[in-house]
Amino acid sequence: MPRFLAVYTMKPEDLASFRSRPKAEQDAIDDVGLEQWAAWESRNAASILDRGGMVGKTKRVTKDGVADAVNPFCGYIVVEAQSIEAAAQLFQDHPHITVFPGDGVDIMPFVT
Repeated sequence: MPRFLAVYTMKPEDLASFRSRPKAEQDAIDDVGLEQWAAWESRNAASILDRGGMVGKTKRVTKDGVADAVNPFCGYIVVEAQSIEAAAQLFQDHPHITVFPGDGVDIMPFVT
């Protein structure tokens, strides 16, 4: 069955806005979101090959060296599905975009 990399995206300014909320409000959103995230993983367990994880600040390596970088990537997961459309459907109700300030989930097929 085809495998897909799903990358959670979030605009840095949306994360900053979330982190500027009172701690109690952040914690309340986290409580709801993490519970829904666990439920999402449970519903889709058969499709999840690697739960992946959330990622932090970025270093970019180029021919000119290593430097700090900013991108919208905040996590990843590897899933399998019959098609890219079916993989995308798995994320329609994902709490990354329904509870947390995530702005999307990019789905890409592994081609090798």
